[in-house]
Amino acid sequence: MSFGTFQIPTPQNEPVKEYRPGSPERKAIQQALAEARNQEVNIPMYIGAEEVYTDNRIRMAPPHDHQHTLGHFSEGDASHVQQAIDAALAAKENWASLPWEHRAGIFLKAAELIAGPYRATINAATMLGQSKNVFQAEIDSACELIDFLRFNVQYAAEIYSQQPKSSPGVWNRLEYRPLEGFVFALTPFNFTAIAGNLPTSAALLGNTVVWKPAYTQVYSAHVIMKVLKEAGLPDGVINLIYVDGPVAGEIIFNHPDFAGIHFTGSTKVFQEIWKTIGQNIHKYKTYPRIVGETGGKDFVLAHGSANAEEVATALVRGAFEYQGQKCSAASRAYIPASLWPEVEQVLQKQLKSIKMGGTEDLTNFVNAVIDERAFDKIAQYIGRAKQDPGVSVIAGGNCDKSKGYFVEPTVLRVDDPKYQTMCEEIFGPVLSVYVFEDDRFEEVVQLVNTTSPYALTGSIFSKDRYVIDQVDKLLKNAAGNFYINDKPTGAVVGQQPFGGARASGTNDKAGSYLNLLRWVSARTIKETFVSPRTYEYPFLEAE
Repeated sequence: MSFGTFQIPTPQNEPVKEYRPGSPERKAIQQALAEARNQEVNIPMYIGAEEVYTDNRIRMAPPHDHQHTLGHFSEGDASHVQQAIDAALAAKENWASLPWEHRAGIFLKAAELIAGPYRATINAATMLGQSKNVFQAEIDSACELIDFLRFNVQYAAEIYSQQPKSSPGVWNRLEYRPLEGFVFALTPFNFTAIAGNLPTSAALLGNTVVWKPAYTQVYSAHVIMKVLKEAGLPDGVINLIYVDGPVAGEIIFNHPDFAGIHFTGSTKVFQEIWKTIGQNIHKYKTYPRIVGETGGKDFVLAHGSANAEEVATALVRGAFEYQGQKCSAASRAYIPASLWPEVEQVLQKQLKSIKMGGTEDLTNFVNAVIDERAFDKIAQYIGRAKQDPGVSVIAGGNCDKSKGYFVEPTVLRVDDPKYQTMCEEIFGPVLSVYVFEDDRFEEVVQLVNTTSPYALTGSIFSKDRYVIDQVDKLLKNAAGNFYINDKPTGAVVGQQPFGGARASGTNDKAGSYLNLLRWVSARTIKETFVSPRTYEYPFLEAE
């Protein structure tokens, strides 16, 4: 076997393609969309070396065209969860023993496949299965996933290179082992990149994984798995299963070899998982790593010195890109009275020009929310707001699920800063605005800090640097990702490591080395070259 200290390819953020009319990428995505709509796929689970099909087949449909069938996937049961755990544990020794540069090579190849031959395929799957417009799909399922795969290799190299000092006659080493057991990756519908990163980041460090995606993301998860297989991922390293959450949890969280969970999803589900792990802590061989990014009630705070057009544009993009279904989406805004008339005017003007419809029409900015359950929840919030005398509908407010799950971008002005839609995560295209008198700015800063249990993202708009500094300090715990004169969405791997605290998660910062540290268990090795042959020390010598 040959050894070396390897210099990996320097990661660069994948350039975002623009999909302008007539561009090669626009033609490629239109062709991929047409091909995907003209076939029905039959998607298996991937467990060990097997592609597992079951009789329980669940239909997949575009959220914006729920009469159309994209295909079906095979739902599993408890036996498949156990089978996936067994496959992960069986693959563990060979995968953990594989030199890390060979593990890295698989994920670097996967990044190249997504950047090249699979780009249109994975973007089309995300557009159809999750109702993302072409730009939102591009920055997610292509660019961000590519970035995770490339930058995580760089972070792994940095971690492995961190070594202790050695005194004379001694060689100290630090070995970064994978966790003992298997890792469970539980991934959400809203970002294909997150669905790809949660299992692969743990696997890169030598762990083997059981991966359960959201049912509404299976269509693009299947593409990720095909890419990983083509890149050379060995059987059993990542096992992709489609089972009901409680069914998976009952097996996984009672298994002695459960070593950690990598999670993105709702706060309520994460808290239940944490509680279950705590109750079962005596059953495990090790203390499991619990890594989670959960909900948000993300804010935009404007100061009287801010530019109204910049604030309004940040609200439109921050609140309504991907129908507000981002953990980081702007969902509550605090605007000074002096600024509000112009902000309102720009908001209404921009929203009137926005088109809403299916993702196949690339001129649509807004598409459908993910499913009927989400639609009904959002519609109920809007319906209650319309009936409340303390709420004014500034824009939108209409919903229609006859063809797809469409909710208009909706702006609510509320008289009460503690009104329901200012406090609770809606996860849809609903922005609540509280207008305050300019001289109450410091009081409103405290409102921002205390209104929500979450602390994921937030932003301040101001031209006054003293104000920016003041807000930065006062809201230091209110957002894990804080933005100055920008919308609170759009974190980029390697540039803005992502994660929040409080009810928003463990703040382990996906897109940085901090996250990867959770998937290793360090072992210190001290080697003494010439060992002592007597217990005596010099201080014992007689005068």
